[in-house]
Amino acid sequence: MDLNTSRELTAIASEAARAVGDRLRGAFRSRPQVRTKRDFHDPVTEHDKAAEDHIRDVLARRCPDSVVVGEEGGTHGEGAVSWYVDPIDGTANFAAGLPFFCTSIAAAVDGEVVAGVVYDPVRDDEFAAWLGGATCNGTPIRSAGARTDREAMLLSSYPTPRDLDRDGDAALDRLARMTRAFAAVRRPGSAALKLAHVAAGWSDVAYGTHVNAWDVAAGSLLVRQAGGVYLPLSGSVFAPGGYLACVGGFDLGASVMAEVAAAASTS
Repeated sequence: MDLNTSRELTAIASEAARAVGDRLRGAFRSRPQVRTKRDFHDPVTEHDKAAEDHIRDVLARRCPDSVVVGEEGGTHGEGAVSWYVDPIDGTANFAAGLPFFCTSIAAAVDGEVVAGVVYDPVRDDEFAAWLGGATCNGTPIRSAGARTDREAMLLSSYPTPRDLDRDGDAALDRLARMTRAFAAVRRPGSAALKLAHVAAGWSDVAYGTHVNAWDVAAGSLLVRQAGGVYLPLSGSVFAPGGYLACVGGFDLGASVMAEVAAAASTS
């Protein structure tokens, strides 16, 4: 795909993500009613579906011959471009009033992510990536930072309740190793926004399990186009599974995360 087309798709993703910004800012800290999907750890609000519906309307108008794969509404449409949409990545944070959530939209063509936007409506930060680069609010970003675990900030929600149910004490042992190895470990929620922060060099490593393409497609392109490393542990960004990302220059081979991610993926 040529760079101009990639940038055009990024502009469409930006328009769609910003179209729901006012709604999400207005509803933030209103303590909306929460329902659950898989279990009580997996919340959803009326704003998730409403935001996704609005995003679908924008994409249908601006790129009518396309497929939309949304977290809330499933897969609809036909065409060469596939959009992966998470209207609120970090719904638990949004519902509780914790300002770490975002809208994530990515475009893929022929099995390759070619455009992506992660929009933080609280801070009005827009992270955008295309095949020629990555920016935050229009300024080029570079994924650079720590080189070793002992200098680095790790963002990770591991172990999740599903990891604990599956791996038990082994998952807690891995968390202990991570906590001891890194300068700091944080569990902020929102895979997409964690990846955006690694892309910007605001954090050094991000690790997660049990994600879907709408969670990480845009963030994966952000990290790579900013010069960082993104590894889909399932083999593909489009297959459910885990991910590991780090800033450029980080010694991943010597990191405790190389062993932790490998062990968690095979257990």
